[in-house]
Amino acid sequence: MLQSYFPLKHLHLHHTSAPFQRQLRLPGDKSISHRAAILAAIAEGTSTISGFLESEDCLATIAVLQKLGITIKHPEHGVFVIHGRGGFFLEPSGSLDCKNSGTTIRLLAGLLAAQPFSTTLIGDDSLSNRPMRRVMEPLSAMGAILHATGIKANPPLTIQGGRLHPIDYRLPMSSAQVKSAIILAALFTPGTTTIMEPTACRDHTERMLTSFQGSCSYLLDQEERCILSVTGPQKLQACSFHVPGDLSSAAFWIVAAAARPGSKLMLENIGINPTRIGIISILERMGAKISIKTPSCSQIEPCGDITVSGASLKGTVICGKEISNVIDELPILAIAGALAQGVTIIRDAQELRVKETDRITALVHNLRLMGAHVKEYEDGLEIEGGVSLHGTRLPSYGDHRIAMAFSVAGLFACGETIIEGTQCISTSYPDFEEMLDFLTMSRS
Repeated sequence: MLQSYFPLKHLHLHHTSAPFQRQLRLPGDKSISHRAAILAAIAEGTSTISGFLESEDCLATIAVLQKLGITIKHPEHGVFVIHGRGGFFLEPSGSLDCKNSGTTIRLLAGLLAAQPFSTTLIGDDSLSNRPMRRVMEPLSAMGAILHATGIKANPPLTIQGGRLHPIDYRLPMSSAQVKSAIILAALFTPGTTTIMEPTACRDHTERMLTSFQGSCSYLLDQEERCILSVTGPQKLQACSFHVPGDLSSAAFWIVAAAARPGSKLMLENIGINPTRIGIISILERMGAKISIKTPSCSQIEPCGDITVSGASLKGTVICGKEISNVIDELPILAIAGALAQGVTIIRDAQELRVKETDRITALVHNLRLMGAHVKEYEDGLEIEGGVSLHGTRLPSYGDHRIAMAFSVAGLFACGETIIEGTQCISTSYPDFEEMLDFLTMSRS
């Protein structure tokens, strides 16, 4: 049964029929912020991370690193100065609280698997219901000893680290978090660890390694599956790193503009990593008018300015290999499907059932409450678009992406929409409501 963990704060939305023209600068990328902080902590010397996303999730990573002996200064908003310890961490005096952040607990599991002490990672009620076995299996194969709770291997997650050995590991599903956990462990492991991905997923950790003077290598097998190799141990070096704007956060505004004929939206300095831009391709397939202007200089993490012009959208099928590229954007793509003409089908997305909540059930339940015609599948859903949505009271289930996706839906629904429990939005996008107000306010 779905639960709502944040019952106190509600967001009220009203139908907005007028097109808008706006220019927005988005907060830093969440995935990249986590990884930049962790690699800076491993490195030798002092790194400056700018554009850092000060969300609850990313600040949880900062707090855990501090409890592991890392000195971190915060001179101004979005800037963290991290004094790395060259891979040596201090044994914490108590449990490490990852709050609501799945990225924090899974990536730090890889780091702590190589440390010569025992640690316990905990989280809030939502995180305590998320499975950890997928990250426990490869780290256990490398020689760490991990324990979790119950048959689903939920947190608390206790890790007895130590000397590891390399492995050849085939990911059972495409997961950037699991891949990154193995990479972080491999940085401390003598020998070469290889990771095979069934389909390409986010490669921020691998790209960022080069900024910190680390290395990894790729090759494609006969079936064009990516095989990543990391040879350790490696000594990383401090650097200055700027985090680009978050495309997953931009996705909500992109859909809000793309589905409103006559609207025009320009988003500045957004990360356009090839493993993240699947949502752009899907929306263009649905008829969205989107253009990207990229700077002439090359960057480790590519970025650009995205311009969206509103149009009438049509349904599409989202499945197979492209799912791993848009896993975080599927909730807002489901809303795009409800606003489009025709049928939108999302399949091969069973991963949605083990996020902050069961996102498939949450999407189906809330879309039906708004009057949409939806079928639920074990691995996805089917949405009949073109049906007028109506405002109603909707639970967020303590899931930031569900709350934000239905906030966009509320802009297109007749009457008032109330999203319950929107404190969860601060885990990834603290300024979301302010940006929503700016996007929809009168131009006068």
